[in-house]
Amino acid sequence: MPSPIHLQRINIPTTTTSTSTAATPTTRCMSSTATATATATTTTSTTPTNLSLQRFHAQPTTRVITPISIQVPEEIFHYHTHMVGPNQCSSSVVQPISATESAVWSLVRRFDNPQAYKHFLKSCHVIDGDGHVGTLRKVHVVSGLPAGSSTERLEILDDERHVISFRVVGGEHRLNNYRSVTTLHRSSDGNGTVVVESYVVDVPHGNTKEETCVFVDTIVRCNLQSLAHIAKNMVTN
Repeated sequence: MPSPIHLQRINIPTTTTSTSTAATPTTRCMSSTATATATATTTTSTTPTNLSLQRFHAQPTTRVITPISIQVPEEIFHYHTHMVGPNQCSSSVVQPISATESAVWSLVRRFDNPQAYKHFLKSCHVIDGDGHVGTLRKVHVVSGLPAGSSTERLEILDDERHVISFRVVGGEHRLNNYRSVTTLHRSSDGNGTVVVESYVVDVPHGNTKEETCVFVDTIVRCNLQSLAHIAKNMVTN
């Protein structure tokens, strides 16, 4: 029987509020903090535009539109719609960045070099493909995380709309059927970029949906804060 993910390995504090909502722990990555609010639901009848960040824990297989905390064009919003099964969870993280979309995209679009800003990865090797949709990569994870390697397939790469998506198809880890979508948007003041990353993933045996989302949210948030730091330095240096 596989062992559960041990969240304490990355020192994630836990906080609970009421039975209907749960607060994601405040997690410090680099020099800033970010806090998300989680709400369990299975209803997705309309397209939200300017909602608070929420998590969805669907019981039947459900097409879930993950609400995000900024307004995005309707033609982009559908990318953050995920099919969520009874043993899966879905969430999203939003990160403002003080850099142009072109600068941020130059880092995000490099499917062959995710470790440029994802510091939980120590190496990446393209094992099939030329960087277009369908390309396969194998990444190796730094020690201290409950994983060794991950094989991932590029699902979407849209240079015009600034959309990238990948799916985990194998490897030594416990986050099975993980699919991530990242989109870039000009900030409301026109002087920066907002990055939205949403995902869906299986809940590992021995863990709850809440534990799984807390763990993955923390990894994604730290990655995006690292991206913000690196992109800002690119345009200021």
